[in-house]
This record gives sequence, structure tokens and C-alpha cells, in this order.
Amino acid sequence: MLPDLSVTPVSRSRLADVDFDNLGFGNVFSDHMFSMKYEEGRWQQPEVLPYGPVPVDPGNATLHYGQAVFEGLKAFMGDDGTVRIFRPDMNYERLRNSCERLCIPVPDEDHFYGAMESLIQLDHGWIPRERGQSLYIRPLIFSNESHLEVRPSQAFRFLVMTAPVRTYFDEDTAAIDLKVEEEYTRSAPGGMGAAKTSGNYSVSLLPGEQGRKQGFAQVLWLDGLEHRYVEEVGAMNIFFRIDGKVVTPSLVGTILPGVTRDSVIKLMEDAGDPVEERRIEIDEVVSAIRTGSMQECFGAGTAVIIAPVGGISYRGEHLTINNNEAGEVTRRLYDEVTGIQLGELPDRHGWNRLVSIDAASSGKRRRLG
Repeated sequence: MLPDLSVTPVSRSRLADVDFDNLGFGNVFSDHMFSMKYEEGRWQQPEVLPYGPVPVDPGNATLHYGQAVFEGLKAFMGDDGTVRIFRPDMNYERLRNSCERLCIPVPDEDHFYGAMESLIQLDHGWIPRERGQSLYIRPLIFSNESHLEVRPSQAFRFLVMTAPVRTYFDEDTAAIDLKVEEEYTRSAPGGMGAAKTSGNYSVSLLPGEQGRKQGFAQVLWLDGLEHRYVEEVGAMNIFFRIDGKVVTPSLVGTILPGVTRDSVIKLMEDAGDPVEERRIEIDEVVSAIRTGSMQECFGAGTAVIIAPVGGISYRGEHLTINNNEAGEVTRRLYDEVTGIQLGELPDRHGWNRLVSIDAASSGKRRRLG
């Protein structure tokens, strides 16, 4: 644990009340949370506190101007009793970039990693043992100053919370359907599309809700200038396999640089099948599906890991991909990523950050169902 960490344990754990066979995604939180305040020009003493409400003044600048950033990553319990946090270095880099974009002071790496490790060591009993489940980790930094001026705040609070979660989509169901969004825009050049900030998600709520009411899992965003080029999906980056080649939209400042996206690209390169990163027109996607040259499509993200896409709806036409089934590359990548996360496959790139806990507290995983 961090040498200057203050720990206030819960008086009674809520762990026994959790139904691990019926987890949601982020609606049950572990016993403790990490907290650190930024005041007088520097980050103050780190604390671990019982998870619970934090006082927020009605004039808090985050409530008015959205000065907040967050991250999302996962920890997995291995059969060897070791907990593996998947690629936290990339999450820290993205958090730093997001902070800089929103004029937020960046916590140092030691506190970022130390916060997660302290919570895992304290609340390791909350890590699910069923295959397909994990401990979701949510770092959050927000303004902790009350003012109504449109200016950067001078006080902030850094929180880290954890939550046992199921898979984002049910891995036993058919591939998901997407709706191409043509009316609304997620981000535009010069905006905050590459930052992980609350505004990028609030803008997606209305089109996302409209899509769900029509039976779609997510919306597929197009660029904000011409509504012509594919960008990303609500909860993941998007990949297409066309004529044997995997392509994905290039990062042009309007797309979130996903951790799993980067992992997919590196694993494809390891296998001798490089991914082509370029601008992709929605007309090209539609044409590839119609002619049968679209062999498979999948999304990649921390929450979903790898999710097969079985259909895309565009201008009233529903286009089915690969008979609404996961393709061979999709399945292979899902197995590879999860195998590395669980310690079942070699971690050739050193992606996992290992956290040791009491071996007697770990248990063998079992498969869902």
C-alpha cells in the first residue's frame, strides 16, 4: 500500500449481501473507495474510506460546467491466486491526456496504481470468481470548488471505486445489432472526442435510448462534419473484416483511443495479420455487407472486451453480417484477450499489473451457466 495512505475500514462488510450469480454492471459497489483532494496547488494525503456519498455543494463547478474525467479498467482473479489489472499504464496515459484537455491537475502514477492496489488488497473478496465476470475499477476526478465563473477550478477530488460486474453483453447470445446514427453527433474536430469525460457520454444518451427502444444494442457514430465516415460505437471501438483484411477507423482526435482497441491491433500484428487504420466511409461498409465481402464485424472495449456485431441498420435497411454470428477472428481475439487477462495465456507484452493477495482467499473460477 501507499506509505502515506490513511485507511478507515468499514464497520460491517456488505459482501455477504451480494448475489454474485445475478450481477449487473456497476450497480453494486465494493466496501471501500479511494479518495484524494487537490487543494492549495497540490494533491493532499490519500485515504481509503468506506464507500458512500460525498458532500457536494450546489455551486460545485462540475455540476454546472462538467469539469470531470474518468477511466474504466478491470481486475481479474487468476486460478493462481494472483489478481491481474489489465493494461493500467494505458489508462493512466489516457487519464493524463484527458486531464490536460480539461485543465485538471494530474495525479502521479504512484497514487493511480497505489489506489487500485490498496482497494484490491482490502476488498479482494469482492472479485468475482465466475468466468466472464470481473472487478471493474472506476477512477474519477472532478472539480471540488464552488464557483459560477466559467474558468478552470482550483480544487479537485480524485476518487477510485470498484464494482463486481458481469459481462456488458451476454456472451451466450447472438451478435449485437447497431443503428447508424445520422442525426446526432458525438464529437467534432477540435472537441473532446479523444478525452474520457462526462460530456462525451451525456451527448450519447438520447440517440442511445432511441436506438434501444428500436431494438438496437448501441449506435454507430459517424463523423461530425459530413456524417460520412464511421467513427466508433457507444461503448466500444469498431472493427470490420473485409476481404480478409481487418480495418478500423484511424484516431483523428474525435475517437476515444481504446485500450482494448490497441490490444486487438497488437495481437493481430503478432499473428502476422496487421490491422489497417484508416478513414472508413459508411457507404463502403454497407456495400461490403451487401456484396458479401464483409466477413465479420466486432467491437472492442473494456466493458465488452470483444463483442460480435451481427447487423447494422442504415437508412431503414437492416444488413446482416456473417449470419448474425461471431466470426473466427472475433472468437480468436476474445479468447486471446480473456486468456491473457486471466493468466491462462502468456503475457508477452507485459500488459498485466500483478497484485498478490492471500492465496487462501482465492478460489477456482467456474464457467457461467
